[in-house]
This record gives sequence, structure tokens and C-alpha cells, in this order.
Amino acid sequence: MIKIEINKKLHGANGEMDLNVNLEINEGHFVALAGKSGSGKTTLLRILAGLESSSGVIHIGDEVWQDEKFSLAPQQRKIGFVFQDYALFPNMTVEENLLFVQNDKALAKQLLEVTELSELAKRRPSTLSGGQKQRVSLCRALMNRPKLLLMDEPLSALDPAMRTKLQNEILTLHKEFGTTTIMVSHDPSEIYRLSSRVVVLEQGRVVDDGLPKEVLLKTDGSQKFSFEGELLELIKVDVMFVAIVAIGQQLVEVVVSPMEAKELNIGEKVRVSTKAFAPTIV
Repeated sequence: MIKIEINKKLHGANGEMDLNVNLEINEGHFVALAGKSGSGKTTLLRILAGLESSSGVIHIGDEVWQDEKFSLAPQQRKIGFVFQDYALFPNMTVEENLLFVQNDKALAKQLLEVTELSELAKRRPSTLSGGQKQRVSLCRALMNRPKLLLMDEPLSALDPAMRTKLQNEILTLHKEFGTTTIMVSHDPSEIYRLSSRVVVLEQGRVVDDGLPKEVLLKTDGSQKFSFEGELLELIKVDVMFVAIVAIGQQLVEVVVSPMEAKELNIGEKVRVSTKAFAPTIV
């Protein structure tokens, strides 16, 4: 069991706020951290890694990583950290990047085989694509068989096809190594595909915590689907209006009444839902 009870004052976009998180996580689980930018997700990862200070306690199994009088140094915490920017050593080959963490050639070979990087073992990072670099970063994070794998939006810079491929590889490695994983992500499909639990932060506090299906599927009553998007334009057509809404990578049109149109403002977040065949926008 992983026990996290931490507090830290942060200066966010809306002024000073308290990052106040109290969580218990079962070992071997895959937890997604979600929430708006500035809610404290990355800071929480850095606190777990020992890269930032906080008050409170962090227990990993029977090990104390932090309490009110003691904080274990980052290099002594058995963690793997996957950053957005890969953070590979440019003067080392792929294999050398892995062996720098742990001189275990058998493990390095296994990880490179699982991620289909064996043929690139002698290449340097500058010759690799973004997807290949991120796979190397993931392999390197697992080289010390971490008790806790931390990932901060690791796939945000990749195209959709590569993201899906690496999501599958992340899930395979997570299951094979039995590592407890905590990942920051803004992508609902990624969260749904990978995680067994979703924790949502808002202004430094946990506002939702549950199964991906419970947290991500926001429908009420008899609604059949519900999507959040950005209102781009309102176009008057005869006596009605057509709302242009960006949902993910797609634009959709929704017919709204003059009364509904008065309540809508260009650029705001809206939720598009339907109860049957007549979509509504609120």
C-alpha cells in the first residue's frame, strides 16, 4: 500500500493555493492524475520523486520516504520518471542510456525487445524519432525495477497513431513488471485505456476519485452521450442558431434556440449531450 498525505503552498494562476492530497494506492495499480493545468498534478509527481519539498508523509509499503522529520533523497527512492522532453543523454547510445541507470544487460535487452528497439541499441538519441525517444525514456525509467513509475504527460507530443502504439507498450510493461504507476494526462481516451483509477485535482485538492468509467463518462439521467468542447461560433439561420463546437480534433454543429443562444458565449466551454436523437447544448 502507498500512503500519501502531503501539503504544500503553491502560487497558481489564480493566486496562492494549498496542494493538499491524501491518497492510498494499492501496489501494482495504474493511477491517472487528471485536472486543469495549474491544479498541482506535476508538483505532486515531483514531491513523490523527492524533487520538491512538502510537509506530510509518504509511505511506500513498509518504507518511509518522507515524514515530518525526514525526507529520503531522490536517488535513494526506487522510482522511474518519464518526462515530456525525454531527457536522454545525447552523447550515449540507446543501450548506454539504459545501462547508465543499472548495469544489467539482460534487463536492457528484454526492455528493448518488448519496445521493438533492439535494432536501434547502438544509435544515439539525435538519430531517433520522437516516438522512439519516448520508448527509450520509458525503458530507462524501468531499468532499476522501480516501486513507483511516474509519468508526466509522456505522450503529449506524439501523433495519435504513435500515442496508441505507445499506450499499448506502456500497459504491457506495467503488467509485466507489476510496477505501481502514476501518470499525468489530459487525454480521456488515454486515461480510459491505461488506468485502473482516476484522481482529479482542482486547485490543489482531490475533487473526484474513482474508476475511469465513473469519472470520465459525464452523463445525467437519460442522456445517451455527453461531450465537452469549446464554442467557436454562433451562426443565425432563419429563426434558429447553429453552434460550431470543437470537440477534440473534430468540429460539430448543434442547432440551438434563440433563448439558448443568449446564454452562450464564444470561447467558453460547453457540454454537448443528447437524450435520444435531439442534441442539446448547455
